[in-house]
Amino acid sequence: MASHGDTTEGGANEEFSDIIKWRSDEHDAVQKKTFTKWINAQFSKTGKTSIKDMYSDLRDGTKLLDLLEGLTNTVQTKERGATRVHALNNVNKVLQVLHQNHVDLVNIGGTDIVDGNHKLTLGLIWSIILHWQVKDIMKDIMSNLQQNNSEKILLSWVRQCTRSYPEVNVLNFTTSWSDGLAFNGILHHFRPEAFSWDQVFRLSPMERLNHAFTVAKDQLGIERLLDPEDVAVQLPDKKSIIMYVTSLFAVLPKDVSMDAIREVETLPRKFKAEDAVPGRSVQQNVQTEDASSGPRPETPVTEGDVEVGLLDVDLDSYQTTLEEVLTWLLSAEDTLQIQEEVSNDVEDVKDQFHTHEAFMMELTAHQSSVGNVLQAGNQLIAQGSLTEEEEDEIREQMSLLNSRWENLRVASMDRQARLHEVLMDLQQQQLQQLSDWLTQTEKRIKRIETEPAAENMEAYKEKIEEHKELQNDLEVEQVKVNSLTHMVVVVDENSGESTTAALEEQLQSLGERWAAVCRWTEEKWQKLQEVFLVWQQLLSDQNLFREWLAEKEGILK
Repeated sequence: MASHGDTTEGGANEEFSDIIKWRSDEHDAVQKKTFTKWINAQFSKTGKTSIKDMYSDLRDGTKLLDLLEGLTNTVQTKERGATRVHALNNVNKVLQVLHQNHVDLVNIGGTDIVDGNHKLTLGLIWSIILHWQVKDIMKDIMSNLQQNNSEKILLSWVRQCTRSYPEVNVLNFTTSWSDGLAFNGILHHFRPEAFSWDQVFRLSPMERLNHAFTVAKDQLGIERLLDPEDVAVQLPDKKSIIMYVTSLFAVLPKDVSMDAIREVETLPRKFKAEDAVPGRSVQQNVQTEDASSGPRPETPVTEGDVEVGLLDVDLDSYQTTLEEVLTWLLSAEDTLQIQEEVSNDVEDVKDQFHTHEAFMMELTAHQSSVGNVLQAGNQLIAQGSLTEEEEDEIREQMSLLNSRWENLRVASMDRQARLHEVLMDLQQQQLQQLSDWLTQTEKRIKRIETEPAAENMEAYKEKIEEHKELQNDLEVEQVKVNSLTHMVVVVDENSGESTTAALEEQLQSLGERWAAVCRWTEEKWQKLQEVFLVWQQLLSDQNLFREWLAEKEGILK
């Protein structure tokens, strides 16, 4: 990293972006390899054929359904055709099964998987792993301890297992594992007869990792989901580490004390990089949805805004946390960039609105992480233990982080405002179209009511056909009315109550007019049918009378 004195801000920004992009791609490659091994480990249990390239082999949905069959112990029907439609149907079935099993998915659609989107495919598999590999294994102990953070319990378990090993100090699921001691410490704690700790301690990190994965395979039957070269790096992939440690947790004693949990809760903040959980959609009702109440991402604290705390911060942990936050920030920037242009179809815009709403909630959930990095940077500078060059570099990093966060925040709010504007405009057009249709239909009804009565059966049948046309028009309009029952009401902060009141009044008026038209149409149809039956009876009686009269006239002649 160049220091502040020998580069422009634009050049530094580009250089830093390249570093973080490389880090993100590196983690994606590790996740692809690790997740593929995990999937194949599941297939080996059920006798399914293994996959080679996760991105391409999962696109048609059949292997995903195979995976879910094993995890849910159910049979899933698959479409075997080779067309895109077959693939979409299979993947949508996968998403349906995941929804039924309460697996949380954010911004992942069937087309993303069929198109082979790398990040979203990884996200889908991680959601499956998190549900069945992590939460499912840990649900009992989480319930017993009345805890809802599986990562905290897992970290507590690891620290409890390795407490007697002074060389092991696990503070996270990234940097604490790269030297291989933590994996070996867990194994030696439960299998001390399996190997000599002193001998392992003298090995290199790569050798330690290879030793741990070999012992876990031979002694515990745990697949080698990780490769040593992917862990012996500056910042190992967190998800892959959690997945493997959970495999250890699943087959080893699971005693976790509240003291161990409390110890994790009191670890210095610098060592913890909690993953924020994206928020859910705001509350909605049958008629309208208020989209103004959700939190919005704010500008985090910047240099000089933070009071210096009492905890010491070291440069390595600051850099690690900074890279994690910037890796997430890059992913968020990519997510925002690939969002489609705002549609001109009201139903599509509603979907885009809800998708972006979830994205905004995720930004809000992560803003504290950005603030924590800036706070840690201020803390480092305030401690006075850095060289002038290191201080300049940290100030530059903080400036770049704050700038990128602010650009993302502003761009996200701009898109939100655009979606609000387009959605309200399209919905107002819908309301106006309904009002115009009701006006024309009310005139049509008034004309029908003032028409003279039919003079014969043929004229009466024409009236019935005319009414059927009205009923057909009503059914067509019903589809549009149904859309209005799921309106999204975007409330402006300055005129929220008045806007809502005016819209509710407009909807109530249209609802009453619509109900009146439907009621008149139904009642008119019943009357037409009643009169038609009477008229048919009259014609029948008339024919009978004519036949009787003709018969009597014949007798008289």
